[in-house]
Amino acid sequence: MKEQIMTQASHQFIEGDVEHWWHEETNRGIRTKFSDDFLWLVYIVCEYIEYNGDMSILEIETPYLKGARLEDNMDERYDEYLPSDIKGTIYEHCVKAIEKSLNFGENGLPKIGSGDWNDGLNTVGNKNRGESIWLGFFIYNILQRFIPIVEKKGDLELANKYKGIQEDLKRALNTSGWDGRWFKRAYTDDGDPIGSIENEECRIDSISQSWGVISGAADNDKKYISMESLENHLIDKENGIIKLLDPPFEKTKIEPGYIKSYLPGVRENGGQYTHAAMWAIMAFAKLGFGDKAVEYYRMINPIEHVRTKETAIKYKVEPYVVAADVYGAESLAGRGGWTWYTGSSSWFYKVGIEEILGLKIRNGVLRIEPCITREWKEYSIRYRYKNSIYNIKVKNEHGKNTGVEKFIVNGKEVPEKEIHLSGSEGIYEIEVEM
Repeated sequence: MKEQIMTQASHQFIEGDVEHWWHEETNRGIRTKFSDDFLWLVYIVCEYIEYNGDMSILEIETPYLKGARLEDNMDERYDEYLPSDIKGTIYEHCVKAIEKSLNFGENGLPKIGSGDWNDGLNTVGNKNRGESIWLGFFIYNILQRFIPIVEKKGDLELANKYKGIQEDLKRALNTSGWDGRWFKRAYTDDGDPIGSIENEECRIDSISQSWGVISGAADNDKKYISMESLENHLIDKENGIIKLLDPPFEKTKIEPGYIKSYLPGVRENGGQYTHAAMWAIMAFAKLGFGDKAVEYYRMINPIEHVRTKETAIKYKVEPYVVAADVYGAESLAGRGGWTWYTGSSSWFYKVGIEEILGLKIRNGVLRIEPCITREWKEYSIRYRYKNSIYNIKVKNEHGKNTGVEKFIVNGKEVPEKEIHLSGSEGIYEIEVEM
């Protein structure tokens, strides 16, 4: 992860934006006006520091890229981009990325640019007025996690600035971003909402709902209401999928971008985009809905799409790897798309291990915080950390979804319900009682 962070940072331009993708072999890549690309560096740096407490990574220096800026009427440029003579620490790269993102529109929400996580929404805000509700939740989450790092660095003025922005953003998300039963997805350059009950197409989008929960920015009642709406409108149990949005774009007067060129129900246009489906499951787990989290985790597992010859013929792709997308409409519903997709498989792994089985490591300390179905009576995890082995058995004799009553290490109960990871040779027998 440390190596990946250094690689990612070296593809950031002096201005704070990054290459959307690139070829290491040729130094050629594409510079865009996407509004979330540069923020994932900060996200993963926070993950890294939260895991092992290693603040020293912030002092590593990497160069910025140099290249011609994109003009106002230009959304992207493919070119050769080379390292500049200017270097910045990982901390400075992160601050530069956050500062670049703090570009808000008339509703107090961040501008979407020529797309956010959903590349297909590339004309929602490319005139520099459209806003993204999902991006607001993402920025809120990043600020929530990065502010403690800023404080530890002693930059209290910057930390206070970010706290103020966070408060304003939360207020805007829960007012301008709220649609009555769920969160909207975006506002176009013309001020029209997307992901609203007033839309004929794309009335609801999943990632605004899931990230309202994941970020912690959604008001408490809105968390539950919005996830209930996601479940009612976007989970298709018959075809075993969690749709990204519904209904698909097809005839609406709104021109959201190239997403509309996909057939209804294909890829981001109303199919299951597995990356986003995992975020929905993550949100259910964070709310403590263990029965739902396990049910939907199992439901979208590729192996479940080939239980019978009939479903295998419909699914058509490999059942032993994660598909980026599964089609979601009419005769194509349930058919797998692009497979061997690491973006989704990594989230699949992370959500299963951390959010459902509950193996959480923070600052070198291991805790078990399950969110499981009541039906599971026990399960076990064998975890290796450097030269240590942790044999963990979780017992759920009382049929709970969450909550740990006892945490026993090598026969001795630990009241703090946690263990500092050793790394030296040794075997630890851990028994967890829910």
